[in-house]
Amino acid sequence: MADAHGGRPARRSARAAGGGTCCWALPTALLCAYGFFCSVRPSEPFLTRYLLGPYKNLTETQVFNEIYPVWTYSYLALLFPVFLATDYLRYKPVVLLQGLSLIVTWFMLLYAQGLWAIQFLEFFYGMGTATDIAYYSYIYSVVDINLYQKVTSYCRSATLVGYTVGSVSGQVLVSVAGWSLFSLNVVSLTSISIAFATAWFLPMPQKSLFFHHLTSQQLSCEMKVMDCKNGAAVQDHPDVQRAPGWEDETKVPLNGEGRSAEKQKQKVDIVKALRDLWRDFLQCYSSRTMLCWSVWWALSTCGYFQVINYAQGLWEMVLPSHSADIYNGAVEAASTLLGAVAVVVVGHIKTSWAMWGEVALALFSFLIAAAVYVMDTVRNIWACYASYVIFRIIYMMLITIATFQIATNLSVERYALVFGVNTFIALALQTLLTVIVVDASGLGLDIFAQFMIYASYFAAISLVFLVSGICSIVRNCTRPEQVQSRSPESQ
Repeated sequence: MADAHGGRPARRSARAAGGGTCCWALPTALLCAYGFFCSVRPSEPFLTRYLLGPYKNLTETQVFNEIYPVWTYSYLALLFPVFLATDYLRYKPVVLLQGLSLIVTWFMLLYAQGLWAIQFLEFFYGMGTATDIAYYSYIYSVVDINLYQKVTSYCRSATLVGYTVGSVSGQVLVSVAGWSLFSLNVVSLTSISIAFATAWFLPMPQKSLFFHHLTSQQLSCEMKVMDCKNGAAVQDHPDVQRAPGWEDETKVPLNGEGRSAEKQKQKVDIVKALRDLWRDFLQCYSSRTMLCWSVWWALSTCGYFQVINYAQGLWEMVLPSHSADIYNGAVEAASTLLGAVAVVVVGHIKTSWAMWGEVALALFSFLIAAAVYVMDTVRNIWACYASYVIFRIIYMMLITIATFQIATNLSVERYALVFGVNTFIALALQTLLTVIVVDASGLGLDIFAQFMIYASYFAAISLVFLVSGICSIVRNCTRPEQVQSRSPESQ
């Protein structure tokens, strides 16, 4: 009777529709939980104070010129291998590696002593930063392409909220509750351990962007699983799993022969994948617009990393923490939240970035240079804090525009490639800057001289893009006149 009246198929459709929602909601929720707890690190805004204090008893030269540069070198050395390994291993193992690296980092921060031990700690922190790409790219392998924008916003919001919660709680625990910095590191380690435990429950993806493509037959079958208009199941198909990226273990043959044969047919061709990457690289950067925004991305990100890495050191020199209360956590939280507001606002601005983009980059890069200059020359902690907040707001706003301009006409695969290349170039430039300016084996300049160089660096970026922008505007204005002058001749 149930079959005659259609009751059973209705229940089956409802169950499938609910499963479809669950299939993207569960991994997204797990990944957001991982990102949140991984970002709740209340001790991070007070890292420099912790290293210079009685817990580690390191000197300013050791911290600024010998320890902090190790992070830059490690990040650069690991970025490209991690980029390939993330895709080849299908994300989850690298997410777990990130959690483990951060656990080792904070465990050593609690108990390691001596210069070499802290330098080794910075290597693991560099590994944790380099593997961050796995967090942001994992979700694309387990959800439908129509959900990319939604799940990306969820994942980025989770890290934003986590970082804000960590900064605010750290400031409150230090200023109000009177907690020690050692206790804050214990809280950070606990939060990261929770994130690591959460990551184990993430489903293992079946596909990736470059090395593990779905065949056209599989993709066609996946598109038939759900009716996008009403969410009802269309039909079951023997070759289709419940959702892209999920492995149905109940349908794996006990002897493993079926799976082995399938793997033989779909063996990864690494050489072909690398060849395709190179071809996509050449095609992406053949566009002048793409090249312009990518150059700014790489140059500005290099300077941004340097400023945020050594800002705590500058604040410590302006107002030593042992002689007064400091508000590093509150400043980090405020700059993050206001930067997020700026990102939302800029998303609603309608303008011709093709025409005015380079001039806008020049103008705002000059404002960044001015903010860094004020941080360096006005030896007042509140002026430093305010300039730092302005610096981060402008950068977050501009990097959002650059991201949108780059991603507009790119597939997900090519966007991941461009993001990786731009970040690698930024780190290469940062490494060069660190070796020359910061490292004890180079000039080994003091923190104030460093920030004067960073301000000059952003001023040079502003000048380059101002000249390029003016040339572009003149070229675009003269082109219609040339077309009109040629039209009568053609007639």
